[in-house]
Amino acid sequence: MDGLQRDERVAIARLHALLELLPTALDRVLAPTGLTSFEFTLLEALYESDGGRLRLTALASRTNATLPRLSRVVTALERKGLVARVACEEDARATNAVLTATGERSYHESRPVYDGAVRHMILDGLGEDGASHLAELTYAILDRLDPDHHLAVTADGACPADPAPDIPAHDTLACPADPASSVAATR
Repeated sequence: MDGLQRDERVAIARLHALLELLPTALDRVLAPTGLTSFEFTLLEALYESDGGRLRLTALASRTNATLPRLSRVVTALERKGLVARVACEEDARATNAVLTATGERSYHESRPVYDGAVRHMILDGLGEDGASHLAELTYAILDRLDPDHHLAVTADGACPADPAPDIPAHDTLACPADPASSVAATR
């Protein structure tokens, strides 16, 4: 097998740079809100979930996190009063993370900051069909990295990049990793 071609090496180098720079850049912009980009993602997942609660395993899948990392972040958010851990009523062995009223307020206050940062750093530079192309490219890579589809973002290959506002949150065709605008609209 031949080595990587120059254009392939450049693509991988740029992907590595993106993976290194983006989280730090988002964290820097979100710093005034008191959240990191991962904490924001976690609050978003809880906000969009039924009743503002998810089992920790489902939350890990939804946020692409390992359980140890998720547990550390949930503990930090608990200390801030943004999230609470409660026993799962359906399964005594499981624990749910629940978004508190303070957590929901923090999510709403940080949402415009996050959206603006993502739009400025990523989406504005992609052009008209850029977001769709980015969604396709990243899914192709993620599908190979998570072939058993443990992560919510890879669980449904038909996942639209941006669900239409009229798709109900419980619609099985909607990807659980994407924002469900109908859920957000009801809160």
